[in-house]
Amino acid sequence: MLYYLYEMNHAAIAPWRAAADTANFFWKNPGNPFAQTYMGRSMAASLDLFERVTRRYGKPSFGIDYTVVAGDEVPVVEERVFDKTFCSLIHFSKSWADEKTKVAQPKLLIVAPMSGHYATLLRGTVEAMLPHADVYITDWVDARQVPLSSGAFDLDDYIDYVIEMLQFLGPDTHVMGVCQPSVPVLAAIALMAKRQDPNQPKSMILMGGPIDTRRNPTVVNRLAVARGVDWFRKNAVVKVPFPHPGALRDVYPGFLQLTGFMTMNLDRHMNAHRELFWHLIEGDGDAADKHTDFYDEYLSVMDLTAEFYLQTVEKVFVNHELPRGIFRHRGELVDPAAITRTALMTIEGERDDISGVGQTEAAHDLCSSLASEKKLHLLQRGVGHYGVFNGSRFRADAVPRIVDFIHKQA
Repeated sequence: MLYYLYEMNHAAIAPWRAAADTANFFWKNPGNPFAQTYMGRSMAASLDLFERVTRRYGKPSFGIDYTVVAGDEVPVVEERVFDKTFCSLIHFSKSWADEKTKVAQPKLLIVAPMSGHYATLLRGTVEAMLPHADVYITDWVDARQVPLSSGAFDLDDYIDYVIEMLQFLGPDTHVMGVCQPSVPVLAAIALMAKRQDPNQPKSMILMGGPIDTRRNPTVVNRLAVARGVDWFRKNAVVKVPFPHPGALRDVYPGFLQLTGFMTMNLDRHMNAHRELFWHLIEGDGDAADKHTDFYDEYLSVMDLTAEFYLQTVEKVFVNHELPRGIFRHRGELVDPAAITRTALMTIEGERDDISGVGQTEAAHDLCSSLASEKKLHLLQRGVGHYGVFNGSRFRADAVPRIVDFIHKQA
């Protein structure tokens, strides 16, 4: 009933939202003599805040129209080049003016996390890498939009998707797994190495991922171990209600994931919205826009299939199967020691409260057959989980190191 109550809440509040929109038009209308008074701005700010906290945020767009390569502005066009039931592959194709201006760039597959947010959460990551690479990104589909007749999707399917995409892109590809995908990306490459697949990528960059959550466990890790997978099956899995296309599909709903993230840092989020209220009153548009840009993305969530979610909880967070050497994909043992060709770079954030320091670095111990010159670890000082793959410090500190690492392997 949880999902139905969530839908009923949105339906019940719809008239209030309509009334708030009407009132907001009145208080912001230039013809209203009270619009520029303190009372008028306060009323408008209150209504804006009410609208934002009761809105259902849809899937955002990347909105990347151009990038700058070697000092030249180059138009960028999004192209869907690979389609599966639960994921598409987006290529950020550069429209070079002519062959003289075209710059040869390495192919980079960014595997976005399937953990409740859309791939657009990595917009900053894509923008930072576009000047240096030919970028592709996984665009995961909201499970509530996939009919039940389309079948299931679990962690094994996820790994299959990664392998298929790497085979589609070819052997000169570099792959970046951000947060949750670190485990399936490492597993996929280990399987490709074991099978001697000619399309093994040149390098993999794993960022803030739960390779071994026994190291420096966070609140999220301890909760998973304490509750166990059965608790999550009983309390976190619900059926998609009608009239969504995926009606009756078992999912872990995005709004539950978002609630968990928000409550971990509730004071910070409350203070951010309090500051937004005062920025709106004061007319500080730049500060208000910065807030809304972040939360428009952060509050846009998607549902995950229950089988994928529960299998991830069990294999990655409860049983720690990959670092224990017992992780299997469709019955086949996954052995990262089989990797000898694909170079490994790991990146962590000093203040990461989702994946603790050392959890991603554990991949180096697992990839024991890799030569030392094919390994690199970077600890970003003073950044949290989001800062591992986005923000000014990521652009200034991590991107140059990533680009240098990729070029050395190429």
